[in-house]
Amino acid sequence: MLTGIASVQLGAAFATKLFHHLGPAGTVLLRVLFAAVVLCAIWRPRPRGHSARELRLAALFGLSLALMNLTFYEALARIHLGIAVTLEFVGPLSVALAGSRTRFDVLWALLAACGVALLGGFGAPNVTGVVYALLAGGCWAAYILLNARVGRVFSGGGGLAIAMAVGTLPLIPVGIADAGGNLLKPGFLAAGFAVALLSSVVPYSVELEALRRIRPHVFGVLMSLEPAMAALAGLVVIGQGLSAVDVLAIGLVVVASAGATFGARTAPPVDA
Repeated sequence: MLTGIASVQLGAAFATKLFHHLGPAGTVLLRVLFAAVVLCAIWRPRPRGHSARELRLAALFGLSLALMNLTFYEALARIHLGIAVTLEFVGPLSVALAGSRTRFDVLWALLAACGVALLGGFGAPNVTGVVYALLAGGCWAAYILLNARVGRVFSGGGGLAIAMAVGTLPLIPVGIADAGGNLLKPGFLAAGFAVALLSSVVPYSVELEALRRIRPHVFGVLMSLEPAMAALAGLVVIGQGLSAVDVLAIGLVVVASAGATFGARTAPPVDA
């Protein structure tokens, strides 16, 4: 999980450098397209070996991935990386609250909610960016739940590869409209490939393995480490600073994650 968190936030920080040339949608298209190519080459999925129901599940997973990435990059084009990720955490937070089984789970989730509310109320000046980040959070919640189901139905990363291929399709028209001919320039293609590895191939693969071993609501709360890593990546890679209120809000979310990590128990894998 830590590997996935670090990788996806570094990828997001580097992706912002492409927005001026490709736009958020064009950058997302290259990210998801290259990720689909790499994952299909690695796992060589065989759709004919699965039922229609299983393939629909993978397709739904892919659509949630596409929409999550698109709305997140649209938010990232308007607000700070650390702020966008913290607001996006409303998705995993919802999963944590819905699946809580102890009072401590609820306590940590509510503490994280205070941080998100504080940041959304005072730290993010662009309303459109906030809306996009919250939409991305809803897609993130769907991603967590669908990821767990896909990991139990498909062996290895075959389900993820199929999902990523499906997710590429709805991004093609908006990506072309945003980036135009720049999508074919070798330099931007190479940069998009690097972003795909950092933001999709590595994190989604390791998260798939993590969700085979822990409960989805615990996974959701643990992912609250994302805002701190995002703030660090924003500072180091693209020089984005944070206000005192931003730091306080992100700190609340991270403390909640630490509490959830301390009390989390590994769940046994569930057979499909």
